[in-house]
Amino acid sequence: MEEITWGDFEKVAIVAGTVVRAEPFPEARKPALKVWVDFGPYGERKTSAQIASLYTPEELIGRQVVGVVNFPEKQIGPFRSQFLLTGFPTDEGVVLTAIERPVPNGTRLA
Repeated sequence: MEEITWGDFEKVAIVAGTVVRAEPFPEARKPALKVWVDFGPYGERKTSAQIASLYTPEELIGRQVVGVVNFPEKQIGPFRSQFLLTGFPTDEGVVLTAIERPVPNGTRLA
């Protein structure tokens, strides 16, 4: 694996946010959900995430998640994804990155 510099790491805006809305994404090729997150000063952003095998829309509402908010937007079928929701792939599905205790929306990973 290639090493990166601290400056490289600082370029990636990895921030905390709270899920405000989630719904099924039946048009996706793989099981996915549409997720809207409040990232505080970075605004509310939406994404498509392949997390439907482990999470329901209802259990995501109010949950704090970790997202990368400075990637370019990406078209996923009929939906425009505005950030990357982070998680860890397992045999059962993607496990979302967890925040151990509440932090203000928009807080950057340090």
